[in-house]
Amino acid sequence: MSVKESITTQQDEEFDGLTAAELEAQHPADAAETIEGLDIIDQVKFIKQLPIKDAAESIAEMDEHDQKALISNLNRGLAARIVDEMSPDDATDLLDTLDDDLQKALLSRVPAEERAELKTLLTFDPDTAGGVMNTEVVILDQDLNADQAVSQIRQEVEDKEVPYYAYLTDKKDRLVGVVSLRDLLLARRGVTLKDLVKTQNLITVGYNIDKEEVAHLIAHYNLLALPVVDFGNRLLGVVTVDDVIDIIHEEASEDMQAMVGAGADETTDSPWLYSVRVRLPWLIMNVIFSAMSAWVVHLFEGNITEMAVLAVLMPVVANQAGNTGQQALAVMIRQMVMERFDRKRAWLAVLRELRIGLLNGVIIASLVFCAALIVTGKPLLATVMGAALGMDMLLGAFAGASIPLLLKELGRDPAQASSIFLTTITDSMGFLFLLGLAGLVLLN
Repeated sequence: MSVKESITTQQDEEFDGLTAAELEAQHPADAAETIEGLDIIDQVKFIKQLPIKDAAESIAEMDEHDQKALISNLNRGLAARIVDEMSPDDATDLLDTLDDDLQKALLSRVPAEERAELKTLLTFDPDTAGGVMNTEVVILDQDLNADQAVSQIRQEVEDKEVPYYAYLTDKKDRLVGVVSLRDLLLARRGVTLKDLVKTQNLITVGYNIDKEEVAHLIAHYNLLALPVVDFGNRLLGVVTVDDVIDIIHEEASEDMQAMVGAGADETTDSPWLYSVRVRLPWLIMNVIFSAMSAWVVHLFEGNITEMAVLAVLMPVVANQAGNTGQQALAVMIRQMVMERFDRKRAWLAVLRELRIGLLNGVIIASLVFCAALIVTGKPLLATVMGAALGMDMLLGAFAGASIPLLLKELGRDPAQASSIFLTTITDSMGFLFLLGLAGLVLLN
């Protein structure tokens, strides 16, 4: 069905300033953004006017919360046809967000073969290779020759989403090799596929491997797709490079939000009560930690009373050390996201951050010493300020680099509320260094 034929009765209706025909002509990713900007009634109207294939492609590009809301408001028959038209990995991602009753209702309307495949995919943990793999792959018998393989690919490729590689199996359906389409086209006439891959170092990943590890492997080996196998080395599917881009983007966003105690999967479209429930425990914890900093200040209340300038200098020490720690924290979390976790290398990175913190601390402390001396004319006060600042910056660098590693060792998300822990350490110890040194040097 052409675009024009798909809108015979509502040709003049506009959505977000665009006609239905103009919206249908957009790329699915652009159409998804436009759909997300409509209210739910117009979203349903628009999707009903689209050909099923276009509707499936557009919905697949939408945000998870918008997908769920839209599918829930479509009639079950149309929703099931859209799910059936999606690629298996996209359909699985969508079904995984739905309530059990709706998920079962849609699956019951999907053809039996596709339903069985989707049910199998739904059994995999969504954070593993099995949960993100695509099953639409070209599988060839290793005993075929190159010409036969090309002929078979021509017959199958229209129904496959992953045309980069063909995957070779033996009589027991075990994966024995991977051949690129380029190699097939350049192969000598009559050469068998098993001869093309007999010296190949086959790289695969188990279905239960964390998706971040899969992303690291694809980036490390510069692959377009990575085969996913079961414990018997039978091919289950592949994770493609476009999936990796989504994984890295998702993980980076989750880490950024988790650092400050927000929900890892939270968006501006998340239900506001859900956001309150996720954030509130960390805010309560932050109050408790802040009370620790206030307690440190209370211990030195007499010092502040005798020398009020200390109250002015306290935020300078805490803020500077906090910023130093945040720099180290950001670098460490990025490293842990982009590369495989190596305990030895990770702790060597902590020592690197200590060296950076030490040198930066000395330089900044020297500058602050000079500034405090000029402003106050008191060498001892300037010395205390510089020393407290340098010490707290060194501590901030160490804490920022080590907190993610400690959380990792404890089996927690390295980014989870790490910023809250870091702020507590740099504030409390910064006040302790400044007020304690002032008590020892200036007020005795």
